[in-house]
Amino acid sequence: MEDAARPSGKARSRLELTTVFGGSGFLGRRIVKHLLDDGAAVRAASRHSTLAKRPQVYGGSLSAVKADILDQEQVAAAVSGASTVINAVSLYTERGDVTFERVHVEAASRLAAAAREAGAVRYIQISGIGSNPRAASAYIRARGQGEEAVGAAFPNSIIVRPAVMTGSDDAFLTTIVRLLRILPVYPLFGSGDTRLQPAYVEDVAEAIARLALGASDPEARLFEFGEPRVYSYRELVEEISRLLDVRARLMPVPFWAWRALAIVAELVPGAPLTRNQVELMQIDNVAARSGFRELGIEPRDIDVVVQAIREKSRP
Repeated sequence: MEDAARPSGKARSRLELTTVFGGSGFLGRRIVKHLLDDGAAVRAASRHSTLAKRPQVYGGSLSAVKADILDQEQVAAAVSGASTVINAVSLYTERGDVTFERVHVEAASRLAAAAREAGAVRYIQISGIGSNPRAASAYIRARGQGEEAVGAAFPNSIIVRPAVMTGSDDAFLTTIVRLLRILPVYPLFGSGDTRLQPAYVEDVAEAIARLALGASDPEARLFEFGEPRVYSYRELVEEISRLLDVRARLMPVPFWAWRALAIVAELVPGAPLTRNQVELMQIDNVAARSGFRELGIEPRDIDVVVQAIREKSRP
């Protein structure tokens, strides 16, 4: 990985404290780690604060607080004194009154406003490629409306849109690996033509840490992150099967069948398949430009992640 855009000591000295909401999540905890490795002071805010604060040694200082993004008093306390606030909270399945609208739009807007009122100079909203405030999908629409709401609440906010993120503990690549190993026939989403540009979560976290430390063009407001290669979904599955050295027999499955399956799956807590995932698989997930290159980062390909998954699954 290149060091050209690594934050200077001057950039670090300007950063008093970064609050990371969703600091115990798949992406959030990695953002925390990269910030700490760069010597920053970090406050990890999470509904599960004990998960955010793990016994590890870093170059910076870490504090962990319990803060639900839906609780305005906890939000205000968590952003107090922070010069940078990062929102890495995400919701993939609606439960009762915890809806996409409430989390991705209303809560994100209130968090951005609280950050501005607390005197933060930088606010970073984690969204996703394909976000569209006018989309038919409630999830995709909420993501897009959230970007607009944050922009209104914190005018100089930075929007980050990663492609589908991969890692040894993800819910995307690990599922493909597991199914390729156990199924005689692998079911594709549709004909497998959707274009994807997966991004390694560690690369995304490093990029966000650099943004938080002021490494980007101060006028830049939107960053999209994807790995070097663009695959069709079929090509991605074939590449993973090659890396695993397994034979893949692929079978197209229409999207209406996936939607029906997702409706049933969502009745089970921790559903392995949701309707928003099916909806996302119907649209291309490709970065319009390389945010990694703008930050001096050389992104890694999926072979790194597949190897990590293989190592993790060995007895």
